[in-house]
Amino acid sequence: MNLTKKFLLAENEIPTQWYNIVADMPNVPKPLLNPRTKEELKPHQMECLFAKELVKQEFSAERWIDIPHEVRELYKIYRPTPLVRAFALERALDTPAKIYYKNESVSPVGSHKLNTALAQAYYNSKEGIKRLTTETGAGQWGSAMSIACKYFGLELEVFMVKQSYEQKPYRKFVIGCYGGKVYPSPSLKTRYGRELLEREPDCRGSLGIAISEAVEMAINTQDTRYTLGSVLNHVLLHQTIIGLEAEKQMEMAGEYPNKVIACFGGGSNFSGITFPFLRHKLSKEREVELIAAEPAACPKLTKGVMEYDFGDAAGMTPLIPMYTLGHNFKPEQIHAAGLRYHGGGQIVSQLKSDGFIKSYAIDQEETFRAGLMFAQTEGIIPAPESTHAIAATIREAQKAKEEGRREVILFNLSGHGMLDMASYEGYIG
Repeated sequence: MNLTKKFLLAENEIPTQWYNIVADMPNVPKPLLNPRTKEELKPHQMECLFAKELVKQEFSAERWIDIPHEVRELYKIYRPTPLVRAFALERALDTPAKIYYKNESVSPVGSHKLNTALAQAYYNSKEGIKRLTTETGAGQWGSAMSIACKYFGLELEVFMVKQSYEQKPYRKFVIGCYGGKVYPSPSLKTRYGRELLEREPDCRGSLGIAISEAVEMAINTQDTRYTLGSVLNHVLLHQTIIGLEAEKQMEMAGEYPNKVIACFGGGSNFSGITFPFLRHKLSKEREVELIAAEPAACPKLTKGVMEYDFGDAAGMTPLIPMYTLGHNFKPEQIHAAGLRYHGGGQIVSQLKSDGFIKSYAIDQEETFRAGLMFAQTEGIIPAPESTHAIAATIREAQKAKEEGRREVILFNLSGHGMLDMASYEGYIG
C-alpha cells in the first residue's frame, strides 16, 4: 500500500492571476477608518505606508489580478508546491476520510510567507522605494521578507517579538543570512518601544507591539515603506496561489474537498487555501466547509468581538472591522508565535460573521500531540502554527470514523518546524 501520493503540477501550470474574493462576497466588508478622524479611509491615505499598487489591490473589487512576470518567475524556485495524500496518517487514525495536505513548507524559507513577500518587495522596488520595515512573530515572515528584499535590491529592518527572538534564535540568524536587520521588540529603536520598556522593562512583546514599531520607523524614515505578512486584503490576495494550485491538483486526484482547514493567526495561509474553494460555494456550484484552527491562547474568531479595532498596539494603523480580542491583548507566550495576533482581518471577519467560516480554539498540548503524530506518520515535522491545522484535521477525521462518513479533507501545511525544535523539546520533556 502507498505510504503517500503526491500530485504535482508542471512549472507552466503555476497560476497567472491571483483571486480576489471581494468580487464574490454577498456582503462587502465595512471600510477601514482613518485612526485620527474615524472617517472612511481613502486609498491615498495609505500610500505613506504602502506601495501604491499594493494600496490599489487593498481597495480592489476586481475578481482576477495578474501576477507580474518577475514575481511568477521567482515563484518557480519553489512553486507549484506538492499536494499530498496522507495515507500513513489515515491508517494511523483508522478513518474512512481521505486526507490531503498542500505542502507549503518546501519554499526556501520553509513556509507560505514567501508568496506575498515576493509580490510586496517587487511592487515597492518598482516605485523606487529603498528600504522596508516589518514585524515578525515566529520569524517566518521576517525570513521571507528578507530574501524577497535581497532579490529586488531593498534594505529591510525587522522587529521580532522578543519572546520569539530569544526562544527561536535560528530564525533571527536566517533573517541575517538573507541580509535583513532584526531587532527584539519592544526595542530601543523607536519612541513607542522606549516608552513601553520604561513602563514595563520585562515586556516579552506581541505582534501588535512589533507592528507599531515597524510602522513608526517607516513613517519617520525617508524612502521607506512598511510591509505586513497577514491580515490586509492585498496580503490574502497574493496567498490565493495556494488554493488555486490545490484546485487543479485535487482535480488530478479526482476529488473535491468536503472540508478545507488551515491554522489561523491573521488569516494569510487560511485565506490562501480556502478562498479559491469558497468561490464555488458563493456561486452555489459546490458545497465546502471551511475551518480555521486557532490557538486557545488567542481565539479571536472563536471568542473575540466583531468591532472596529486597531491593527497594532499603539493605535497607529487604520481601524479595521474585525473579530478582535482588543489591540492591547497580551496572549500567553505559546510556541505558535505566528498565531499570537489579536485580530482576524477585514475579509475573513466578514465571512465569519456571514456564517461561511467555522473556527476551533485548540490548546497547545493537543496541537503538539497532533504534530508528533504527523511527523511519525508523514515524516515532516510541522511548524507549531501548522500543528493547529493538523489537530483540527484529526478531529474531523475521527468524527468521520464515528459517524461512518467517507469524506475528503484538505489542510494547508503552512510550514515546517525544523527551526522550532526547542518547542518540541519542551513539549516532549
